[in-house]
Order: sequence, then C-alpha cells, then structure tokens
Amino acid sequence: MNILELFDKGGVAMIPLLVLSVLSIATIFERLWFWARVLPKERELVNRVLETAQQDWDLAAEIARQGRSSPIARFLYAPLQLQEPEPELFQLALEASADEELANMRRGDKILEGVIAIAPLLGLLGTVLGLIESLGSISIGDLGTTATEGVTQGIGESLISTATGLIVAIISLSFYRLFQGFVVNQAKVFRKSGNALELCYRQFWAQHQRQSLDRPNLSKPPKTSSTHPSDPNPDQEPEKDPNANPDENPDNNKDRQN
Repeated sequence: MNILELFDKGGVAMIPLLVLSVLSIATIFERLWFWARVLPKERELVNRVLETAQQDWDLAAEIARQGRSSPIARFLYAPLQLQEPEPELFQLALEASADEELANMRRGDKILEGVIAIAPLLGLLGTVLGLIESLGSISIGDLGTTATEGVTQGIGESLISTATGLIVAIISLSFYRLFQGFVVNQAKVFRKSGNALELCYRQFWAQHQRQSLDRPNLSKPPKTSSTHPSDPNPDQEPEKDPNANPDENPDNNKDRQN
C-alpha cells in the first residue's frame, strides 16, 4: 500500500492532515536552520564582547555590531550603542532587547502548538466518519453473514486517519519540546551575559564618577584692589596723632593771631 492509497482509504480527514503536516515540516526545517546558525558561535562572541568591554567599550560595541546576525550580538549591542547612559538606562536597554530576541526565537511555536492540538482530533474525526460509512451499509440481519466481511475491512481502513493524526502530532510535539529547550537555554545565556556586561558597566560608571569628583575645581582668582595696601585711602580721614602739639596746627595759630 503506497501513500496515495493510504490517503484514499483514510477518508476526507486526510486532506487537512496533509496540510497540517506540510506546515509542521516547513516550520521544523526553518527552526532547525535558525538554531544551526545561532548556537555554534554564540559562546565565542559573548566572550569576545565581555573581554573587550573591560578595556575598550567602543571596540566592544563594534564587535557586537559586526555580529548582529546573531540574537546574542543584537542583545549585547542594544545598550552598547548608547552614549554613556546611566546604569538604569543600560539595564533597561538590556531587558527590552532580551524580550524582543526571545520573542523572535519562539517564532513558529504557535504553528506547532496548533498542529499538536488539531491533528489527533482530525484523525479521530476521520475514523468516526469511516465507521459511520462502514456500519451504515449493513443491517442487524446481516450480522454473522458474509455481508459483514467488508465492514471489518472498512473499520481497519478508517483507523488510518487516526494513526496519521497521531504521527503528525507526535513528530510536531517532539520538535516543539526541543525548540522550547533551546529557548530556555538561550534565556539563561542572555541572563548570564547581560548580568556580566551590566556589572562591568557599573564598575566603569562608578570609576568614571569617582574621577569626575576627584578632578580639581578650577575657580577664578579673588579680585584684588588696584591700590597698594600701604597707600592711603583718599576717602579716609588721616589719623590724628595724640602726641602732636596743638600749637603746631596752623588753624589754631590763625585763631590766636586774631
């Protein structure tokens, strides 16, 4: 029995099962291709960025920018492209980028979830329709006669749709769980690398702030008077000498003469 005969004997439920199987296979191959490109060079890229960030932040940002085809590189580049952000803004950029990248990694999960839920039900529906068709052609009086020989064969053929639906659902579920494991592992990698990068940046920020506080403040020199301290102030009255002879005052002499 070839595939065409199986589809023919499986009934009308085999057509939607075929569509679901095509969607599932296409999604599985697309996700396998995605993870095959992401996983191999991920750890090397993370180590390069973290090691470079301890010495040169601009060079670390350039390394992350060159590897933006990888989700982990885009995740690390999101805060590094900011111009000297505060630690809180740096952390916010990491969290927003992580949410976006993890959401992209879950692409195709809804298709697999739908196939896993619908395929067994379609198979069961095909079986029920086959049983109705097989049992509807006999009567109670035909039981135990040769007229029921085709019924048993029809019941066996109607179970083909159930088996097909289960096979599609089992394969989809297996790869779905595999991809979910990849996503969970990526979440751990993102959390670990993000925490390391944030810690490194907080140390850099604290050192930068400390250097700014330790830098001497260049204040303006105090204003000095244009006159020498020893020069008398023209607006100030001259101090009187208590030992001076009042007769030496010319004003007193004039009064005496008068």
